[in-house]
Amino acid sequence: MLGLAAEQKSQEVTDWASRIGWVVGLLLFVVLLYWLMRQGWKWRGTLQGDLPELPVAPEAAREAEPLLRMAGRYHGSTTAGQWLDRIVAHGLGTRSRAELTLTEHGIDVARPGAEDFFIPAAQLRGARLDKGIAGKVLTEGGLLVVTWTHGSRELDSGFRSDSAAEHAAWVERLTALAPDTDGAAPQAGTPHEQTQDSAPDQARSLTHDQEGAR
Repeated sequence: MLGLAAEQKSQEVTDWASRIGWVVGLLLFVVLLYWLMRQGWKWRGTLQGDLPELPVAPEAAREAEPLLRMAGRYHGSTTAGQWLDRIVAHGLGTRSRAELTLTEHGIDVARPGAEDFFIPAAQLRGARLDKGIAGKVLTEGGLLVVTWTHGSRELDSGFRSDSAAEHAAWVERLTALAPDTDGAAPQAGTPHEQTQDSAPDQARSLTHDQEGAR
């Protein structure tokens, strides 16, 4: 009986050692995963080293009469039309609370705990309602996506108001404020969907050209 009790006690000690080993191994795996993600983030930032410093709101914009205001969240920025190609340079990859103020000069984006930035009206390319950006997926139309140029890149920046009903008014105002450009703002959806949507128009154009040639 004494031998059996000693064996059971030894087995309990062995079980505890095994559990501790599993916990330590799991912690090491989490640390390694975090380190790899961190390195990937730095590598992406290095690739985006051509992106200039973010604009700051000029004095005229701070003193101008606000056209619209919004309180909500900033969900990230991507290459325009590519919702998974995340931009991380200059803090654009950091999700945060955000307070947006729209004036005739552009959009002032104030972010507590992150870098503020300004989108000049001359660099606006459009706005739309969408559901996802930078890997973050929300409800249909739950995201205000602003398309703008910065340096040599065209970006999409996603915001979600605390009151989603405000999004439509922002899209209308930003569309009116954006200067006319030769290129249209990037469409939401995959390139395959965009090709399918344009196919009927291409067919009608081809038919019209054939009739004109007769």
